[in-house]
Amino acid sequence: MNIRYKRPDKKNALSIIGAAKRDMEFTLSLKPTEESGPTIVRNIYECFRMLGDALLVAKGIESEDHIMPIKELLNIKVITTRSTNTIDNLRRLRHNINYYGYKPNLAEVEDAISIANSCFKPLLSAILKEIS
Repeated sequence: MNIRYKRPDKKNALSIIGAAKRDMEFTLSLKPTEESGPTIVRNIYECFRMLGDALLVAKGIESEDHIMPIKELLNIKVITTRSTNTIDNLRRLRHNINYYGYKPNLAEVEDAISIANSCFKPLLSAILKEIS
């Protein structure tokens, strides 16, 4: 894994956070069905990845994969009703959807929504405090 260092950019990090928040709000407004399931899971994962990416951008680090932003996100100390480690499960599920044509069942979609509902806002708040 190559790490590319750049100038820390808090303005860009805040922009990424704003986009993640908007996308998450939209995604959670979608009705979970068998057809919408892959999109919901992908979008929820992407919003978490964006939060991790914002942390890296604020530190002046550019990653080349999805693992680094997720690891950065999991290092945030925050109290949630579900473990933030479940976000890594979303990464694997999204990978299977994107690259192996996996179709998540409704229980998996509901679980992704549950992870988003329990972890996203606390992480968002903690990250905003860290960046500001």
